[in-house]
Amino acid sequence: MTSQIIFAGFGGQGILFSGKFLAYNGLIAGKHLSWLPSYGPEMRGGTANCSVILSDTPVGSPIVTYPDMLVVMNNPSLDKYEDAVVPGGKIFVDSSLIERKVKRTDVDVFYVPATSMAAENGLDTLANMILVGKLIRESGIVDFTSVDAVLDKIVSAKRAELKAFNKQALQMGYHYEG
Repeated sequence: MTSQIIFAGFGGQGILFSGKFLAYNGLIAGKHLSWLPSYGPEMRGGTANCSVILSDTPVGSPIVTYPDMLVVMNNPSLDKYEDAVVPGGKIFVDSSLIERKVKRTDVDVFYVPATSMAAENGLDTLANMILVGKLIRESGIVDFTSVDAVLDKIVSAKRAELKAFNKQALQMGYHYEG
């Protein structure tokens, strides 16, 4: 089985971190993977996206043209990638920041007010992880029980206090019913 995911939004929203988290989760699960970050020259405030491929077989190319899943945190990203998602795919939308609805009817869409949820819970910079939690629940792509091990790998020792906040955000997304 191979899953191809695109995370997209503005720089500073944690787009690349989201992809890195999912990639490490796949690594811990023994999957073959690719993580390809991309961001505009401005970085913070510019465009950012990353492609993640998790597979049971070796990954031949890191390029994701037609994702199975799309996580978007701004309107330009939804406009750019919505039509690329394969029929039957899943789109995860930060409905706090994206006002329009997905136009397609051949995909599953999950509207999560991630930015609002993060702000209301003192997790202002972790809307991205709320969306990742929802993606994990709805896709089953990786096991949620491995989040602690993944956070231990990708959160630096000098920022160790952020592990609990990231886990809280992941749990909020995982348990979000909307």
